[in-house]
Order: sequence, then C-alpha cells, then structure tokens
Amino acid sequence: MCAHVLVAEDDVRQATVIRRYLEREGHTALVVHDGRAAIDEARRRPPDLLVLDVMMPVVDGLDVCRILRGESSGLPVLMLTARATEEDLLLGLDLGADDYMTKPYSPRELMARIRTLLRRSRRTGGGADVPDDRRTTDPVLRAGALSVDPVRHTVHLGGRQVECTPGEFEVLAVMAAEPERVFTRRQLLTRTRGSDRFITERTIDVHILNLRKKLEADPKQPVLLLTVFGVGYKMADGPEGHRAH
Repeated sequence: MCAHVLVAEDDVRQATVIRRYLEREGHTALVVHDGRAAIDEARRRPPDLLVLDVMMPVVDGLDVCRILRGESSGLPVLMLTARATEEDLLLGLDLGADDYMTKPYSPRELMARIRTLLRRSRRTGGGADVPDDRRTTDPVLRAGALSVDPVRHTVHLGGRQVECTPGEFEVLAVMAAEPERVFTRRQLLTRTRGSDRFITERTIDVHILNLRKKLEADPKQPVLLLTVFGVGYKMADGPEGHRAH
C-alpha cells in the first residue's frame, strides 16, 4: 500500500525521522518546513495523506488544515501537536483533521496511525480502486432523504452532494447503516477508530457537530442526527429525516 505523503514539520530532525520511516515502508515522502509551502505543495501534487505539525512558521498548521480541508474534503490529515490539552486537540478535529498525536511520540506509533488512515481512506476513497463486482454488491445506505455510498465515498441529501471528511464519513456510514438505532459515543468510536486508546469520546461529539452544520437546516435543532440524552446519538429515518436539507 504505497502512498505519497506530504510531511509539514518545521523541526528538521523530526521531519527527517518521519521521512525515513515512511520510505522504509515503501511510501514516498515530500518534506516541507512551513505552512505556506505545505499549501503550495498540496495544491501542486495532492498527497494521499498529510502529516501536519500545528506549530508551523509563516502559516500555522491549524490554518493549513482549514484551507486545504476547504479545497479537498477527502484528504486524510494527521496533526502533530505539542499542545496536550483536550480543547486544542478537539480544535484540530473541528477544522477537519482525521487524527492527531501529541509530542513526544513514538515513530512506530506514528507509522501505525498512518497505516490506519491510509487503509480507511482507500476503503472509502471512491470508485477508482474498487472492483466492478463490489460496485454492484455494496448497497447505498439510506435514511430518509440521506444517501451514503460506501463504495464511492459520496453523501447526498435530497439530491445535493455533501462533502465530508474521512472521519465524518465513517461516523455517518455507521449510523446510516442502522437508522433509528441509538449508538453510544464509545460504540461509534469503536466502529470508526477501533480500540485506539489515544482517541477520546469527545471526538464523536466534534464529528456530529460538524455533520449537523453540513446536513441540518438548523444545526441547533437537528432533525436527522439526534441526541439521545444520557446515551448518545441516533440517525432519524422517515419523515423527520426527509425534512433535513
């Protein structure tokens, strides 16, 4: 599973270590040392994955993530940060990052995270790498006016295409597969991230919040992605779902 990875890290030593580990696993790695260069290179040659340090010169990593996420919802982004507070980490997710690691980190753990993101991206990343027989056997998931295609990695609501990050898409696909089922945050986290001990349940809250902004007519009064107080979330099916747009 070779990939082109863009590494945006201003610490030359850490960037060199990341590049060596990536190349050891058969990937190609392009390293840049400031946020402006990261944006330019991502536009010039879209990577399969972006490893992005938060504390970057010229343009910081959060702004890089916000800008590139606005241009490509399907680009997997793994953020590296020395900011260890939960609020800082959740801010990165809110801007569209798919995963994060706090410094100092183990290079082997970083590679494991990269492998996971690449597998998730290629599993849900569109029809180019999907055999024809899967196109006919994988059903489109539907809940009211919402349709989620796990093969082509597309989301439509009432005929309108909705752009989602890989993390948002996985949460949506899990819920759309079982409309009206109530999921706890832990269940959604396990279904989408496995047993990753570094990811908190508040990650799910951030994804739901962002999905409501994209899918609900009034995110403060959702009719599609509903909160079940004291338990978790569910996706409405039927008339309520049809009113969302």
